Amino acid sequence: MKKLINAADDVVGEALDGLTLTSAGIARLAGSTTVVRSDIDKVRAAGQVALLSGGGAGHEPAHAGYVGPGMLTGAVAGEVFTSPSVDAVLDGIRAVASPGGVLLIVKNYTGDRLNFGLAAELARTEGIEIETVVVADDVALAEASGTGRRGIAGTVLVHKVAGAAAAAGLPLAEVARLARRTAGTVGSMGIALSACTVPAAGQPGFLLGADEAEWGLGIHGEPGVERATLPPAADVAGRLVATIADDRGITAGDQVAVLVNGLGSTPPMELSIVADAAVRDLRKRGVTASRVWAGTFLSALDMAGVSISLLPVDEELLGLLDAATTAPGWPRTVSGPEGAVRPAPPAAPAVTGTLTPADPLRRALEAVAETLIAHRDELTAMDREVGDGDLGISLARGAAAILAEGPEYPGEQGPAAVLRAASATVRRSVGGTSGPLYAILLLRAAAALEAAGPTAWAAALRAGTDGIREVGGAEVGDRTMVDALAPAADALTSGADLTAAIGAARAGTERIASITARLGRSSYLGERVIGHPDPGAHAVVLWLEAVARAVG
Repeated sequence: MKKLINAADDVVGEALDGLTLTSAGIARLAGSTTVVRSDIDKVRAAGQVALLSGGGAGHEPAHAGYVGPGMLTGAVAGEVFTSPSVDAVLDGIRAVASPGGVLLIVKNYTGDRLNFGLAAELARTEGIEIETVVVADDVALAEASGTGRRGIAGTVLVHKVAGAAAAAGLPLAEVARLARRTAGTVGSMGIALSACTVPAAGQPGFLLGADEAEWGLGIHGEPGVERATLPPAADVAGRLVATIADDRGITAGDQVAVLVNGLGSTPPMELSIVADAAVRDLRKRGVTASRVWAGTFLSALDMAGVSISLLPVDEELLGLLDAATTAPGWPRTVSGPEGAVRPAPPAAPAVTGTLTPADPLRRALEAVAETLIAHRDELTAMDREVGDGDLGISLARGAAAILAEGPEYPGEQGPAAVLRAASATVRRSVGGTSGPLYAILLLRAAAALEAAGPTAWAAALRAGTDGIREVGGAEVGDRTMVDALAPAADALTSGADLTAAIGAARAGTERIASITARLGRSSYLGERVIGHPDPGAHAVVLWLEAVARAVG
């Protein structure tokens, strides 16, 4: 497994050094893997409660990323997925100790409880006033006593609430009360799509099938409660929300804060999709999502997956969650739980009519659309070799839109109006590069038919090809769809029939398979594209053949 590291034994210290370079308010204790606020003397002078948390590394940004005013005063890191030693925790307590006392926030793992617990006992013998709060928010492990539950992403919300309380100058007993209230009511559960790889191990801790997911997995790769086929994101969010709500007694009329947490390799797009689905599910339950955050808050190295945390809130907790902090791991975004939507500008009025099944142009358009849909996977696979892998999907999307809207194209107004309507369909339904190129091809072809007459198809293809050249900047030899379109247009313009035009397009497509690209995504690959046909040119051959079958 590839990792951007130097040596497995050095990852924790080097990562913390990098954090101190990007976060001016955080300092590393010399000779240790503990970080503290750079302005720790101000905390002491103000008599504020100091907050210390930590545990094994590998959960970044937790916990060092939450060091800063309004959150933690310090964080103690062990080796990856290994609790820090008693002496390391004790040194951390000494480094942050304040006249206001120290609050330890500990995740419910045996190693963390033992090492933080013994360090707390030793600190008390040194005269340091200290309280400990244990977070056990993982509802996947539903023992009634809670002693077997693990501490996972809900811990970050405990950091935030307790940190705001300490920054407000509240005494240790009150800060501890608010932290325990949060820890006692927050519930979390996750699902993993892949395992994580510990740097020293060099391989994943377990394997999942291509369509499998692990429900209730722990943040160190511990087994979950069920392995099953991965459902859609809405179903994932629904199950996680339901399990947490049932466990924590969250019912209609309640307000909650929602934390959607990526486990390390989950893209922001997917986290936002899960956040949307979770809020929708809560609304169905009559529960108000008063605050919503999505991001990577407590990871499991490079694990793909997500967890959801729900914290029942009132005005007291909302005020603490909203309080300012400069900790680098906490988001600067402001929740918009209702979602902001503004009216779209009015669309141009659609030109509609009827394009009868007997109309040759309808038959040709439908044949093209059906062909592109049938060859979606082939074109996608070809594009994956030389581009970004979206061509087949994009063309099939546009094709489906034409099949849906085509019967209402204004056939009674002639072929030019039909092509113009088809151009509008493609423009609306297909993004990327293909959408505008095919839209301009159809639009220019429509203009040519209006100028030269409804049977001037050679002129129409020539005009459409020239439009693509102008807009896209491609010429013959650049290894694009123009290498198939231009020879076909040349053949038709010279008086050849459609069969000859298809042969010319195919020859152009075969010729560019042996050259490098000068435009498009393929141009980034240099000689690696040689031997692979250009998918855009191949698509042109496919739909020209479909037209020939439909009108022949």
